[in-house]
Amino acid sequence: MPLDLNAAWRTVQDLGTGFIASLPRLLLAALVIAVFYVIGRTVRSVFRRFAQRRGESHALELALGRILQAAILLLGVMVAFTAAFPSFTPANLVSTLGIGGVAIGFAFKDIFQNFLAGLLILFTRPFAVGDQIVFGAYEGTVEDIQTRATYVKTYDGRRVIIPNGELFTSSVTVNTAFAVRRWEYDVGIGYGDDIDVARRIILDVLADNKQIVKEPEADVIVVALADFSVNLRARWWTSSNQKDGLRGQDFVLTAIKRELTKNGIDLPFPTQQLLLHNQTEPTDSDRSRQREGWPAAMQARPESREANNKMGV
Repeated sequence: MPLDLNAAWRTVQDLGTGFIASLPRLLLAALVIAVFYVIGRTVRSVFRRFAQRRGESHALELALGRILQAAILLLGVMVAFTAAFPSFTPANLVSTLGIGGVAIGFAFKDIFQNFLAGLLILFTRPFAVGDQIVFGAYEGTVEDIQTRATYVKTYDGRRVIIPNGELFTSSVTVNTAFAVRRWEYDVGIGYGDDIDVARRIILDVLADNKQIVKEPEADVIVVALADFSVNLRARWWTSSNQKDGLRGQDFVLTAIKRELTKNGIDLPFPTQQLLLHNQTEPTDSDRSRQREGWPAAMQARPESREANNKMGV
């Protein structure tokens, strides 16, 4: 089939004529987009200054500022499309974006979930940068809260990046949510020791520690009559900072052990008695003739048994 050069030339001429005819509308659309871009930048700048005056977090003002700017720019694109292509209405653009948005939503579901969770965390402020939190197996200080993830520096100097979606939908312990935090430790004393004397010694130790705050007041309570000891629970309050709490605990436990020992208070530890049974003897089936705990040689030699009693066997 021979090529019709005249028809091809007419097609090119029609395209050129159409482009020249639509050039003013395209320039108008570009101008509209530029104007809305400037408006978006201005609104973002105003919002950031307003958020700073209210004391909002830096991450929140950045995220919301970008969202506002993107929304204004999207509105400008819709207006520009309508100006450049009169037959293309905003309704057509919204329907097109809706179909594409569903596909994008399925593809980036986790990213959007973390993003929205990050915004909610920044809005509701369950914790802030500098707080010490516990999340699952991780414990440390919050370094940064971004829209996708939260950065935590553990006490041993490692960085943990936790997706915001997990933080928002799971339980988080905020150790520094309040100014002070309670610590406790169980101390076992002997059954023959005076509980009131031991309690007074422990309270004196707690009163002598500068890391322990005076209010709420420290106390010592009996929590168990255990197998080997009477258990007293010492409870005291320190600054909620982990470093201050551990320093206070070190002082308290060291001083309690020293003072109780100095005053003759027993600190018993678990003991066990082992009964050895020789399972190789022919008398195993006869319980009345079994010699539990003593080998045959020891049964025949009472002096050996007496000697072992002296050694504590």
